[in-house]
Amino acid sequence: MSKIKKVSIKFRFRELLFIILMVVSSVFLSFSSGGFIINFKNVGFTIFSTLEMGVSKVTFFVKDSATYVKRIFTITKEYEELVAKLENYELTRRANAELRKENSRLREQLNFVEQISQETFLANIISRGADNLHTNITIDKGSKDGIKKNMSVVAIQNGTMGVVGKIIAVGYGTSQIMPVYNINCSISARVQSTRDVGLVAGSGSENEDLSLRYIKNRVVEDLHFGDVIVTSGENGNYLKDIPIGTISNITVLDHDTFLDVKVTPLVDFSRLENVIVVSTNELLENEIK
Repeated sequence: MSKIKKVSIKFRFRELLFIILMVVSSVFLSFSSGGFIINFKNVGFTIFSTLEMGVSKVTFFVKDSATYVKRIFTITKEYEELVAKLENYELTRRANAELRKENSRLREQLNFVEQISQETFLANIISRGADNLHTNITIDKGSKDGIKKNMSVVAIQNGTMGVVGKIIAVGYGTSQIMPVYNINCSISARVQSTRDVGLVAGSGSENEDLSLRYIKNRVVEDLHFGDVIVTSGENGNYLKDIPIGTISNITVLDHDTFLDVKVTPLVDFSRLENVIVVSTNELLENEIK
């Protein structure tokens, strides 16, 4: 049994040695025939071409990123320019709208000027007094323009003419108006519908109604809210039948023969910008002739 085992081991060793020799011989044979020769040139080309491709991709990525950043910057700049243009357009549109409104107001005033024979002067308000009881309005026309003291002043708003006041002081290039709401202002007036004569007096504030005095109690049934109060044309201070305001309240006073009538001015002084000064002296001369 022991002999047989020895023979078996030797047989396997010989076979293994034979196989090793065969492999070694095959390897040497391959090297000698050029089958296993490593082409270092091809290997180097592969390595460098791979690196070159990677560098190229990185370069393109950086270049594209820079292009995108530049494009974003350009778009942002264009956006800001468009916003600025839009703002300028909006300002221009508003300015044009204001010019159209101004032209409309001037056309209204010019239409009025063309309809009367009296000498008139278009003027702009440049300042207002701060004292509520004696508030005056300053305009940009004076003696050099032909303005004289006691000339009446009117305005056109929403296509309707209304009394503003009268000139009380004249400078070379400016003049002062005493508006109807001034506490010292009084205007001979009539109720347009009944022709009853009274006197309109200021309350001292443009935010308060005027007072129509000396209207007798007996006509109370003939008066109504909204009735128009106009200038009487008496005393030569104002043109005749120019609207002053509308009746807003009527009170019957105990033990008094006259009514307490409140009148809302027709002119909105908070929005008043332009006025028309009218030469009533010329009107009186024309009437006398």
